[in-house]
Amino acid sequence: MDIFTTFDISASALKAQRIRLNTISSNLANVETTSTPEGGPYKKKSVYFQTRPVSFKEELDASIKGVEVTQILEDNEEPKKVYDPSHPDAREDGYVEMPNISVLKEMVDMMSATRSYEANTTVIKSAKRMALKALEIGR
Repeated sequence: MDIFTTFDISASALKAQRIRLNTISSNLANVETTSTPEGGPYKKKSVYFQTRPVSFKEELDASIKGVEVTQILEDNEEPKKVYDPSHPDAREDGYVEMPNISVLKEMVDMMSATRSYEANTTVIKSAKRMALKALEIGR
């Protein structure tokens, strides 16, 4: 495995974690959204990853993979029902359907994605330092 393969694998992971962080941000921004253009409250979205070959050459060597986002799915759980008859989106019985988003879980996911992002930037920096040291040896 050469240094460029290391960069490719880490770059694919950085891209995947960026998409994950954007999705988490969207979930947190819409935690109180009770009405969407599709109708009903906002539905939590989740990002799913899978490994992928980095290039044709690596496809032949099945041990070297990258990461890609395969899908972003909406949660199918029932929305939370909160009693608030003064809310503009309240039904006749006084209940409002709220997004089924746990701020605590989203924050934990955000911390996990941030740590993964930081780990991959560290990999890239370390590979770069090793390459520079290897060039210094050749002088």
